[in-house]
Amino acid sequence: MSNEPDRAPQENPTKDQSEWVTGDEPMTGPQRSYLSTLAHEAGVEVPEQLTKAQASEMIDDLQKTTGRGAS
Repeated sequence: MSNEPDRAPQENPTKDQSEWVTGDEPMTGPQRSYLSTLAHEAGVEVPEQLTKAQASEMIDDLQKTTGRGAS
C-alpha cells in the first residue's frame, strides 16, 4: 500500500526490462519503426537483431538524447 492514501495505485508499473517474460523475443514492428525515427534524429544506427528489452532500452536512451517522448 501507498503512504499516500489519496493517491491511486499505479496501473502500469514500470518493470525492469531484464525481468520481462518476453524480453528475449525479437523487437516488435512498432519498436523498430520508432527506433528508426529516433536513431535518424540522433544520427546513430540501430542494430538489426535487437530483443524487445534491448529495443526498449535503446528507445529510452534515444528519447533522452533527442528530447522526444517521456521525460
